[in-house]
Parts: sequence; C-alpha cells; structure tokens
Amino acid sequence: MSNAYIIDALRTPIGKYGGSLSTIRPDDLLALTIKALIQRNEHIDVQAIEDVIAGCANQAGEDNRDIARMAALLAGLPVTVGGNTVNRLCASGLQAIMDAGRAIRCGDGDLIIACGVESMTRAPFVMGKSDAAFSRKSEIFDTTIGWRFINPTLSKMHHPYSMGETAENVARQWNVSREEQDRFAYESQLKYDNAHKADQFSDELISVEIDLGKGKTVMFEKDEHPRLTPLEKLGELKPAFMKDGTVTAANASGVNDGAAAILLASDHAVQKYDLQPWPSSKVWPLLVLTRVSWVSDRYRPLRKRCNAPG
Repeated sequence: MSNAYIIDALRTPIGKYGGSLSTIRPDDLLALTIKALIQRNEHIDVQAIEDVIAGCANQAGEDNRDIARMAALLAGLPVTVGGNTVNRLCASGLQAIMDAGRAIRCGDGDLIIACGVESMTRAPFVMGKSDAAFSRKSEIFDTTIGWRFINPTLSKMHHPYSMGETAENVARQWNVSREEQDRFAYESQLKYDNAHKADQFSDELISVEIDLGKGKTVMFEKDEHPRLTPLEKLGELKPAFMKDGTVTAANASGVNDGAAAILLASDHAVQKYDLQPWPSSKVWPLLVLTRVSWVSDRYRPLRKRCNAPG
C-alpha cells in the first residue's frame, strides 16, 4: 500500500461577506486556485492527474451539480481528468483531502488534487415548487447559513439548529462564558496578525484579479476577513443568534468567500517527478458526533491523540 503525501498547497485570500471576491463565481474561484497549483508544479504531467476532489458545503447556486469537474475544466485540465464533489458541510474540504489520500493509498491514483470552495456572498435564495397544482403556497430560504427544505420528520427527531445556535448550545452545556469566548477570539486574531506580519502566509497565497469594470482591474492579495479588535470592544457587541446568548459576530466563525487546493502524490509519483513531500499523515480519523458532544469526556482520549505531536 502506497503512502499519500501532500506536495503543495495554495489558497486564495479569504474575502469577507460582500467583499473583494463577491463578484467571482465559485467555480471560477476554484479554477483559479487549481490553475495556480498546476502552474507552480509545471514539471508534473497533468495527464497523469487521476482526479480532482472538491469539498463544497452549499451547492445551491453557481456551485451546483459537480463543481469539481467544472472547475477542473475551467482550469484547463484535460477532459480525461475526473471531478468529484463531496459534501460533509463544514468538513467538506477536509473530506476531499481524506478521500484523495485514501484513493492514493488504495492504488487508485498517483496524483490527485483535493480542494475546497465556498462563496457565501453568492449563496442564493431558493424556493421550492409547490406539491399541488396551481398552489400559491411558497417558502423561500436564504442558503448562506443554515438548513433549507427540512424534512419534517427529521426536524422532530433532531432540531435543525444553525451552527451559531449550536455554538450557543455548547457554550451553555459546558459553561463557556462570554468572556472566555471573546478572549479566545481575540487571541486567535492576534495569532493571525503576528503570523501575517511575519510573512507566514506568502507561500500559500495566490493573487486574484478583480474586474472593476470599464477596463480596470485590481489584484486581491491578502485576507480581508481577519480584523484585530481590542478585547474591550468585543465585549460591547450584541449576541447574534439568541437574545440572551453569548455568541457574537466577532467570536463566531466568519461568513466568507475563498478557495484552496492541495496536490497529493503516491510513493511512485514522488520518485518519478522528484517531488518534495510534506510530512505525511498516517491516520485519517473520522468521528461522527451530535452537535454538542465534541467537548464531552467520552472523546477526550481521541482529542488528546489528535493534538499529539506527529
């Protein structure tokens, strides 16, 4: 059984909601990233790429059907290169990497691109058709965050909480205070700011050309979502999901646009193309949990293993 190695990884800068990437379709955004990855590894025969596996959580608009295949073709890859889109919601990009690594270890390919894309700005409103002729009943959903077209039986079994509501549930169950959440968010932004100033992201970022119209363009080259805010200012924000809640726009995950792509290779490909792999991962654990259980005592041994060096 072959090992699976990460050879290279690139990403776009992360755009904020309605920000610099808002005018770019998600399939085009992913294609730009794949194309840049291929250009940076031009010594590799693109005909030898077995598959492009993309994670995408929304798939309700321009990212519908098989965005992996569409982006691969838009990037100029041969039609003989496959495309497969996977959806494990927030873990969709990670699932793409897991699937690519598994395929290589099983001998189903020597070179595979794993990638992910979301454009939450361009997530559409959707409306289903009526189940009765000439009915005027309609329901519209904003697909940016949360559920749509919920099965009534499933919603009775498991309430369709949004991720923001889930964060509130976790905070309440495990007594995570507003102050602790704000401090964690502040320290996360501080770490990003320090890394950015130390030029830690330059090797992974690509520049995205933005069309401003009338023949004018501008290059989008750095993340615009991170914003280091004083801790005392974070404490002044109102809850975003529940009236008496603790999760705010600042201590919750962002609503963003962006894409990333990773090149994975087998032992054979590493030798054939004289590649320099990143340290390989031997274990790809998958654990399916309820929406509030990751912090429970039952899973502490696994979390300890996941956090262990190597």
